[in-house]
Amino acid sequence: MKQPLPQRMYLLCWDGDKNRLDPASVLARGPLLRAAAVAELTLGGLLQDLDGKAGRTPQAARTPDDPFLAQVLDGVPQDRPRRWASVLDRDWHQAEAAVRDQLEAAGALAVERRRALGLFPVRRVTVTDPDRARTLRERVRNAVLGGHDPAGVAIEDTSLALFAANGDVHTVFTPKERRAHRKAFRAIADHVDTVLPGLRKGLIWSVAARRSAAAA
Repeated sequence: MKQPLPQRMYLLCWDGDKNRLDPASVLARGPLLRAAAVAELTLGGLLQDLDGKAGRTPQAARTPDDPFLAQVLDGVPQDRPRRWASVLDRDWHQAEAAVRDQLEAAGALAVERRRALGLFPVRRVTVTDPDRARTLRERVRNAVLGGHDPAGVAIEDTSLALFAANGDVHTVFTPKERRAHRKAFRAIADHVDTVLPGLRKGLIWSVAARRSAAAA
């Protein structure tokens, strides 16, 4: 069974060489995981773009089986569309723990919990199937770097690639690669904007808000 997009996004942030999560994208991780959830809900026919806002579809009366997807969907009232950025920013600080716990429960992660100096909680996350995580990363990288027509690549992979680029997930694309392949990233962005209108711009806003708040 395929992992939900938020879980795949989390695994893309894992650095297999250093056995840790990518530090460059730490401030963006909450919005990234919520963006992946919104993408899955939209592709699944539960959310849609309504005049530039996220709105529920008639099918959204049913609750997703995945608790994190259900939580994200619950943030969009049936009769009140929300700005895409607001949907991504809502409860962003809870997203990482929610998705991490799901992956741990599924056996995809091993999480070692301890306290530094006996006071501060520290978690060491290890991916239990690193080969699967690397295969996912290479597939997402290939969506941009493989020279393909974006329309011929799975929208899940192009979306994750774009999110990784917008969130500075260096385990997927280095800054040098992003500079060298600007045209390919632009083509991916245009395609994703067509299929998932409003989501990319909402993510850019949410990531910028998190970084601005951290710098204040």
